[in-house]
Amino acid sequence: MATLTVELGERSYPILIQANLLTHPEVLTKHLTTKKVVVVTNDVVDPLYFPIVSQALTGYDVSKIVVPDGEQHKNLQSFEMVISKLLEMSAGRDTTLIALGGGVVGDLTGFVAASFQRGMPFIQIPTTLLSQVDSSVGGKTAVNHPLGKNMIGAFYQPKAVLIDTNSLSTLPQREFAAGMAEVIKYGVIYDPEFFIWLEENQQAIKQQDLAAMQHMIARCCEIKAEIVAIDERESGLRAILNLGHTFGHAIEAEKGYGNWLHGEAVSTGIVLASAVATKMNWLEASEFSRIESLLKAFDLPTLAPSDMTYDDFIRHMRHDKKVQAGQLFFVIPKGIGKAVVTNEISEEVLRAILS
Repeated sequence: MATLTVELGERSYPILIQANLLTHPEVLTKHLTTKKVVVVTNDVVDPLYFPIVSQALTGYDVSKIVVPDGEQHKNLQSFEMVISKLLEMSAGRDTTLIALGGGVVGDLTGFVAASFQRGMPFIQIPTTLLSQVDSSVGGKTAVNHPLGKNMIGAFYQPKAVLIDTNSLSTLPQREFAAGMAEVIKYGVIYDPEFFIWLEENQQAIKQQDLAAMQHMIARCCEIKAEIVAIDERESGLRAILNLGHTFGHAIEAEKGYGNWLHGEAVSTGIVLASAVATKMNWLEASEFSRIESLLKAFDLPTLAPSDMTYDDFIRHMRHDKKVQAGQLFFVIPKGIGKAVVTNEISEEVLRAILS
């Protein structure tokens, strides 16, 4: 088992990564401080993994809330529905929430946990690659608004993140590829050696070799844990984790949540940010080519929607959380392994890239 820690003083918590982890009840129960447990999952994950989790929780008072699958359901309506179910169950601070699913379930459950009775304990059990390497770690919880992604939320840390790599075996190929966009992001922004490892281990990753999966997921979580420990609330360094997201969120909002998967939009956003960097002479053309090629190797999109204009992008990006005093800030790579947050991108450069 790979064991990492997100170092946040009294709120520190472990990340545990192992194949078949969910078949070991003690791994889950050691992190429970309440006898009452509510599992929040979706209608796809429910039949696959809820029976295993409920078996691990023998002896506990276990209920479940099932939400519809899909990014389009990460909204205030789903938030209110989960809150209502908790009230009907007479749940309280003596109840632990377990987020069993991908990023939508994790973000939604975390926001409910942060809000219900001003805070209740929760545990993340991410079942998609994207949630395992990114969204389950770091305490960002949120739901979407029609005018912007993740606009309503809170920073709220889980008690533990439990990653069973076997759950990837039931993941559709498109969802697995979408998760690889976030994996590749870590190499671009922080770790050039990891980027090289990804280039050299493409086949093992595609075949979901167990050793490759454990190493890859652990390194992503390790990088994110390091960054979150330094900057929990994104006042500085943590913003580099948003490489590709400003452009990507604009694509998701314009095309309708769920039509482009989050990772697909981020992949295209990474290429757009890298193209901006190349045009600014901040990134070598050879490095741009390596970034683009690695994303393409995992069947990820690298071109923005052909019917999306410069004005479409700008309209949505004006709602980005990095906008300050009316100025747009972007995460831009300055070489593989290094990224900066800047507002120095001219309209001329943006128009050239987004055209």
